[in-house]
Amino acid sequence: MSCPILINRKVGADATRAATTKPGPPATAGGSDMNHLPIGIFDSGVGGLTVYRALHEQLPNERFVYLGDTARVPYGTKSLHTVERYAVENAQFLATHGIKMLVVACNTASALALPAVRAALKIDVVGVIGPGARAAVAFRQQESAANDRRTGRPRSQHQVESNAVRPGGARSIGVIATESTVQSSAYTKAIKKVNANATVIERACPLFVPLAEEGWADNNIARAVAGTYLKDLHSKIDTLVLGCTHYPILREVIQASVGENVQLIDSGEATAAEVKLRLNEEGLARTTPPTGALERHLCDDLDHFYVTDAAERFARVAERFLGSKPSRLEAVEIWGEDRLRAT
Repeated sequence: MSCPILINRKVGADATRAATTKPGPPATAGGSDMNHLPIGIFDSGVGGLTVYRALHEQLPNERFVYLGDTARVPYGTKSLHTVERYAVENAQFLATHGIKMLVVACNTASALALPAVRAALKIDVVGVIGPGARAAVAFRQQESAANDRRTGRPRSQHQVESNAVRPGGARSIGVIATESTVQSSAYTKAIKKVNANATVIERACPLFVPLAEEGWADNNIARAVAGTYLKDLHSKIDTLVLGCTHYPILREVIQASVGENVQLIDSGEATAAEVKLRLNEEGLARTTPPTGALERHLCDDLDHFYVTDAAERFARVAERFLGSKPSRLEAVEIWGEDRLRAT
């Protein structure tokens, strides 16, 4: 199935500033106009499509506007100020579409630019690192409590040791991510904010990104790479956070490398669950399908996708990740105020 691609729509600083300097309509539980607005999502490229998929599955009544900043990828090699500027420009572009919430589906931008993005917008902003960290800490706690209720007794010492939970109840959580996310220690900080006693092992797995984008998610090369990166972790951790939005594409080979006793946490799924909770708490959830929607599908014409370059490649990778190409895909140019900061 081919998808129409519109090109060369330009959006500059004046337009995005105008969209974010006026306060939006108040959100009130039970029937605000904001309920019907879409949710914005941005990533530095295609990886955020796994977050879009998780949001779409958990929130079938919602519409989504996605921006992939494919002209400026990767963010991981950029300075803090540059990542902040890119992230704010992306956020302001999406704000022009009247979104009710923004999801920063990029681990680098979530690690480095979330405060700047929140300061620039007047709507709720959700990153992927906090939800992933909280889900990793919560999982074993919930599992342990459920097991104790089911059996009427606490887990045996053998069970504790097999799950890499050390004496005293301390946790050992692994995080795999890109080099820039690992260097930021953002996941370690977020996990320890929830559980100060947890031991966190972060590891960069940069080759997972091209493997996912090339569709090499389940072959001998992927298995060899995953084994090289992860084979020693199975005895050291009880939970592993997939801290890059590309990594869920390789979930099966990652699970095989760390063993079935290690629980995998998809930060995109955790983020979608948190977005769902916040929408309900703030009275912003859409309770009925969009007008004219008989049955929702990934990449249907109710969701709008934008990229800043290489639209055809984005469509091909989207088909690999999601099983279908975006029905509405538009190439745009985004720029802001490129000012040097005084040092």
